[in-house]
Amino acid sequence: MIKNPKYRELIEQTFDFPQKDFKTEKGFLQWNGLPLMEIIEKYGSPLRITYLPKISQQIQKARRLFNSSIANNDYRGDYNYCYCTKSSHFSFVLEEALKNKVFIETSSAFDFDIIKRLEEKKKIKKDGIIICNGFKPQKYIDNILDAFKNGYKNIIPILDNLDELEKFQGITEPMNIGMRIAAEEEPKYEFYTSRLGIRYNDIVPFYQAKIQNSPNFKLKMLHFFIDTGIKDVNYYWTEFHKALEVYCDLKKICPELTAINLGGGMPIKHSLAADFDYEYMINEIVTQIKTTCNNENVDEPDIFTEFGSYTVGESGAVIFGVLGVKRQNDRETWYMLDGSLMNNLPDIWGLSQRFIMLPINKWEDDYKHVNLGGITCDVGDYYNSDAHINQVYLPKIKQGDKLYIGFFNTGAYQDTLSGYGGIKHCLLPSPPHILIDEKKKGEFVYKVFAEEQTAESMMKILGY
Repeated sequence: MIKNPKYRELIEQTFDFPQKDFKTEKGFLQWNGLPLMEIIEKYGSPLRITYLPKISQQIQKARRLFNSSIANNDYRGDYNYCYCTKSSHFSFVLEEALKNKVFIETSSAFDFDIIKRLEEKKKIKKDGIIICNGFKPQKYIDNILDAFKNGYKNIIPILDNLDELEKFQGITEPMNIGMRIAAEEEPKYEFYTSRLGIRYNDIVPFYQAKIQNSPNFKLKMLHFFIDTGIKDVNYYWTEFHKALEVYCDLKKICPELTAINLGGGMPIKHSLAADFDYEYMINEIVTQIKTTCNNENVDEPDIFTEFGSYTVGESGAVIFGVLGVKRQNDRETWYMLDGSLMNNLPDIWGLSQRFIMLPINKWEDDYKHVNLGGITCDVGDYYNSDAHINQVYLPKIKQGDKLYIGFFNTGAYQDTLSGYGGIKHCLLPSPPHILIDEKKKGEFVYKVFAEEQTAESMMKILGY
């Protein structure tokens, strides 16, 4: 008699499993050592989880790799880690990141309200570096200037266009500034050049005309950003070397220029088969900067990164329960979830993003090909393929069984894009959000950051 393969066997045969972050214990999935089934039994589903120690682990990993490469290559510049706040503005994220003495990168006027509150809580100091990116409306400009006048002397506004400099006039002491390069985008985009930043050919002439002899500004940083992030592909290295050429041209006439900012983050793990070589990529970046600068006879710059998704992405998970099973035709079986994919994980719906998706229980059961359906009435609220294969396989559900499913490494952007606590499609409530910290006395520390959204809060927003 042929034995049906178990779900655990499918995963073990497909991937190198168990892994550091994922393993099973008695047929139940553990993520970062967390007993997920116990958490579900206590808090229910759907459920959002943030595992705070992962944020610090990511920061320490990048810092270790950059500093090691700097030492091995005798690189004469420093490495500085910045957190890109737009990935997640929540206080628990900023406070965890700031434990690691990171700097901050802003993109909005309202970031400064966060900075004020962090200062009041003594989580941030005025001598820290703040990099201000993005197109800047007047309120954003005003908040940058107020912060500078109130003692944040290491604030660095990054010029996004040729007109922006005039808006910073009126300061009474020199301010450090940066300039952002408008990189050429990948062919997949409908436009050729990024809408953000200043064209390559305009940067040196603009510096000579407006900044070089100004008593008010010192150009300290050149900002290079690639939307698709740091990847070992020809497109990235081509744009990277174009940016290094601009840096060297500027450095020869601008001794104050001491930093290059590598915007665009490193990838995070969206599949159990992910194999990005962080050590190789970071070493290659450091080596190529050093080689180019040595060839041009200029000093190597301090290296800044502003990692957002890399910092916070792998700290997040969203868990759903399967409400029921629907057989729609000869080939399609739907597992209907107790929440909405498009509400809680909008990147799935808007960008066809694929996260690591695994069952929490029933790992020793048979499996089958299924589609996952959210509970909204929208046709687009579904998930039917993993990152490594154009299908979804999950344990079979028998009458009376309950299956729970987790989407992992979801900590960046999802709450920001879906609008935390607001009005969601089909008036579905935001799920409860649990923060989990390191073990104390052998037990994980749990904190309920937010209960499930109430009907009353939604009625108030809607004006009832």
